[in-house]
Amino acid sequence: MSDWDFLYEMNERGYSAEEIADAAGSGAAPWEWEYIDRAWVDSQLEDETDAPFKSRDGFPLSTLEQTEIFHDLIDCAIRHFENTGRYLQIWGELGEIYAEIKFGLRRHGTHTAGSDGTIDGKLVEVKTISPEKASDLVLVKSQGDFEQLLIVRIDRNFQFKGKLFDREVLKGVGGKFLRGRLNDDMSTA
Repeated sequence: MSDWDFLYEMNERGYSAEEIADAAGSGAAPWEWEYIDRAWVDSQLEDETDAPFKSRDGFPLSTLEQTEIFHDLIDCAIRHFENTGRYLQIWGELGEIYAEIKFGLRRHGTHTAGSDGTIDGKLVEVKTISPEKASDLVLVKSQGDFEQLLIVRIDRNFQFKGKLFDREVLKGVGGKFLRGRLNDDMSTA
């Protein structure tokens, strides 16, 4: 059981999104609050300003909210496909949000060249394979500033798989590109 499983338990117990967000901010479940010393909490907040809260560098404001947004985007993409017969071209963003949720990707700011973020302190490039692609092969620029490649595959049923590769195992293609392949026998994440 992880330190944050109580957030899922709160959801199952019927707590509101605001109550869950408060608990995530405190790091403790409501049923544990009676054991937290109020005087100590107040002393920790004495020097706090009323500046608007900003996301921690690379993290969404709320992981729970980000997960809900992820599912909403998938639902929207499915409805769009069912209505038009065409895929909504949001694969890269879906792949990166999936990487945040499942792999703990900490994204860089918008339009940062070389990598998409970090996982466990290593620079990571995320490549997403859409349902429109038959191949599980991806190419990345060898000049990119990344230590690992995360390949995310989205299938025709909008199911996600991901696999993280160290840069050293990627194969070179003519010096300009490295290639990675997501095999069918890979473990899902």
